[in-house]
Parts: sequence; C-alpha cells; structure tokens
Amino acid sequence: MVYSAEMKKAVGLLRSNLDREGLGLQDRRFTHHGVHRPDSDAPLILVACSGGRDSLALACVAHLVADMTGLRCGALLIDHGLVPDSDRIAERAAGTCRELGMDPVRVTRVKVPVTSAGPEADARAARYQALSEQALGLGARAVLLAHTRDDQAETVLIGLIRSQGLEAITGMARRVERRGMCYLRPFLDLDRKDTTAICRQQGIAWWDDPTNGDDQPAGSTLPETLPLRSRIRHDLLPALNRFAGRDMVRRLALGADMARLDQDYLDSQVDGLFQRLVACPDTDQKAEGVLACLDAHGLADCHPALRTRLLAQVLTRLGIRFTAVQVRALDDLVCRWHGQQGPRFPSSHTAIRKGQVILICNDGDHAHR
Repeated sequence: MVYSAEMKKAVGLLRSNLDREGLGLQDRRFTHHGVHRPDSDAPLILVACSGGRDSLALACVAHLVADMTGLRCGALLIDHGLVPDSDRIAERAAGTCRELGMDPVRVTRVKVPVTSAGPEADARAARYQALSEQALGLGARAVLLAHTRDDQAETVLIGLIRSQGLEAITGMARRVERRGMCYLRPFLDLDRKDTTAICRQQGIAWWDDPTNGDDQPAGSTLPETLPLRSRIRHDLLPALNRFAGRDMVRRLALGADMARLDQDYLDSQVDGLFQRLVACPDTDQKAEGVLACLDAHGLADCHPALRTRLLAQVLTRLGIRFTAVQVRALDDLVCRWHGQQGPRFPSSHTAIRKGQVILICNDGDHAHR
C-alpha cells in the first residue's frame, strides 16, 4: 500500500512516541507482509476519540501502527452530554472506530459538575477522570491524545492571556501522567491540515463541534459567547499570521518546546532544593498550626528563578491558593526582611519569619503567639 506524505509522517511520529514508552515491535513476524493478529496479552493502547478530524485521524493511524507492531488498539469515547445529539455523535464515532478494526471501543457518558473553574475546565476534568478509569480498567499501557501543533499554539496564547510566568508558554506536554495513566500526544508536530488530509484520503467522515466556529466565514469575528480557544483559532491566529507575515503556529509551538525544556530543568533543580530547604514541623509546631518550615538563609542563597519556584511549589503542595503578588511578598521575607509580616493567604493561611526560619501556618493568629 502506498501512503501519502501526511500518513507517513503521522505513522513515524506515533511509532517514535510508542518506542520511547517501550511499546515498539512485539514480534518479528509483524515485519512481514500479511495479516497478523496481535497476541491476546499484547500491550493495549487506546485512542481518546471525540469524533473530530484530529482524533479520528489518530484512530486510523494508531490502528495501522498496531498492525505493524503487534499491539492491541482500542478507542475510548466520552459523551459529556453538553451538545445536542451528543449520544448519537459519540455512537457514530464509535462505529467508525469499529469499522477501522479497533477493539475494544467504549462509549462512556459522564455528568460534568459545575464549578468555579468554568465549563471547559469542568468538562476536561470529567473527561480525564473517565478516560483514566476506563483505561486502567482495561489494563491499557497508554492513552493517545490527538492534539496537534495548532492546538499547541492556541494553548500558548491562552496561557499568555490567562496567566504569567514560564508555565504560560510551555503549552501541552508530549507525555503526562494523569490519575495513574500515561497519556501521549504524538501529533504535536502535525498540523490540522494534515489530520484533515488523512481523514479525506481514508474516506473518514468527522464531526465538527459547532462551538469551534468552523462554519463562520473567514474575516468575521466570533461572538464572545464561544470558547476562548475557538476565538483564538478563528480570530487571533489568522491576524497574527498576517501581522507577522509568517506561520505563527509553528513559531509558537517551537517556543513551547524550548520553554518546556527550561521548565523541566528548573523543576528538577527545585526538587533537590525542596528536600534540603523545606522541613516538616515538629510536634509542638504542628500543635500551633505550622504546616512547613523553610530555611530562610538557604533560600537566600538560591537564584531568584529557583527560589520563587520553590516557594510556589511549597504553597501548591500544601493546597494553598496564591497569586504572583503573594509569592513576591513571601520572597521578601527571605531576601528583604526587616521585621514585616508575611503574606496572608485564603482560609487564614499565613507566612511569618522567626529568625532564620519561615513558617507557613494554617492559623492566621499564629503570628501573634
């Protein structure tokens, strides 16, 4: 069989991702032409499929690669119930996956809770919980996600709009552990036009989410009622491309890769510093509401990039919500302390300095004891 350039690239990307996870060729017989069934105990990979072009293209490629390597390959579809006929859309996509030869194929209906995080974040949390539960129950080795380079560029812009710091521009990781399951994003070096081409070449019909705004004419502005990602895709990225006179999707995605390398290095350094500079409180301190003890002298010797990340990590591990301003105030206790009180956090958490130790407390009155 002769494959298109898009298919060859997609196959190569997926195989290299699977190889890194130890999910390469299972037996030499799969290198020979012909139909070979995978062993019943062969590793199982699952595609998270929405019915859109990206995930159906990944389903097609994953099944092909599984045939080449002796892996078992299935699909998971999550019906959030958030759009009309969502059950029909999910079942139609499941039917396409079965026609490709994927097994098992599971459709799971979830109820999306309403929280202050917003509908997109709520749906994402419910989706990953369901995906992990299903994948773990099936004994899968990995779940494949169909995010493309376009999705990566959009994620970077969302990060710049909603947050700050290095994390804002690192985008999505190529590999991540969620709820005990390994997730891989093998298509981050493919464009959406590539997945579209694969579906068309293979005769695969896909579903376009109406909230994506794909049916709106180019040059028009999407209403603010549509998701931010859709408006970035339809309005902002085309404008950036025109303004810069170049493909900003590729530049944003490449920048995300470089930023993630920097972030991974900084995180590895912070992990070591955490073990050395952060201590658990003793029994008496615990009784007084102390949650963590920080070595102020040791922290002062750290580079600011590492120190502020360490301070943020301490708060995160303690489950304390914080802002960049509060991290700076905590940093002032380390490097610019002249007797001032530390920042106060939600739920009466506070930070105080006593000599060469900074205490993070869960009782706002601790500072007055």
